[in-house]
Amino acid sequence: MSKRHEIPATHESMVWGYLDSTTPPVLEVASGDTVTLHSFPAGGKETLPEDRSIVPPAYLTALDTMIQGPGPHFITGPVYVKGAQPGDTLQVDILSCKVSQDWGFVSILPLLGTLPEEFTDYETIHPKVDHERQVCIMPWGTEIALDPFFGIIATAPPPAWGRCGSPVPRSFGGNMDNKELRPGTTLYLPVFNEGALFFAGDGHGVQGDGEVCITALETGVTGSFRLTVRKDMDVTWPFAENATHLMSIGLDEDLDDAAKQAVREMVKHVCARTNLSRNQAYMLCSLAGNLRVTQLVDGNKGIHMLLPKAYL
Repeated sequence: MSKRHEIPATHESMVWGYLDSTTPPVLEVASGDTVTLHSFPAGGKETLPEDRSIVPPAYLTALDTMIQGPGPHFITGPVYVKGAQPGDTLQVDILSCKVSQDWGFVSILPLLGTLPEEFTDYETIHPKVDHERQVCIMPWGTEIALDPFFGIIATAPPPAWGRCGSPVPRSFGGNMDNKELRPGTTLYLPVFNEGALFFAGDGHGVQGDGEVCITALETGVTGSFRLTVRKDMDVTWPFAENATHLMSIGLDEDLDDAAKQAVREMVKHVCARTNLSRNQAYMLCSLAGNLRVTQLVDGNKGIHMLLPKAYL
């Protein structure tokens, strides 16, 4: 029987700004178990609203006590999954995600974003969250429907890579900032360490494709994941699916190369799931696959392709 676990929303269950295979696990689970975890927003005290009474005390404690690595993201974990070995695949079923704070922030920051030379009037705003109506309210009155997800979902990086800063997504996943990785989606991640060492964090209340100014609605989120070790599946790069679509993920400093990777990965997975040749899968991607810009702002830019399963 699979079990359910919860990791408390405390600084003792998180890292700040990095992913590292030497971080001691905060929880050990069996394959197939479900883990509920909490995440604080990315950023430091400079991102907080003036009214500190609306800031969760545990978040303030984390800001006061934790040592920040080379990135701004609070990340919960790692979770050790029994039986996982290097070369396996970790299947991450995203079961739920909800905003846990009454506010979030959006920033324009120096030298960051898609147009850093053009936007130098730096600013941070704090949209309010209406949980009953499931919207965030911008300071100028516009309401945007919430669509929460975890910006960072990862296994620990290969030990040889040492401590990796949280901003740049890589083959272990990480800061992909992919809004399609919402409840109802399954993400497959390569395993580089015994126990897989699963992390998740960087809560987003809503984000557009591109995340152009550098932030989404950065906020606290709570979510649940079912973690399953797959020894019958070989992935070297993150890949995902939901009830209706396959999703390949490309990550590279060059957006063209990220697109090439997303197409290459989709061809590979279509061939693995069908009797189509590489040529046939490539042509199918051209007719039915949709390439989208995931994000432009995380060092390695992101492109993902969505392909309807109906065409398989």
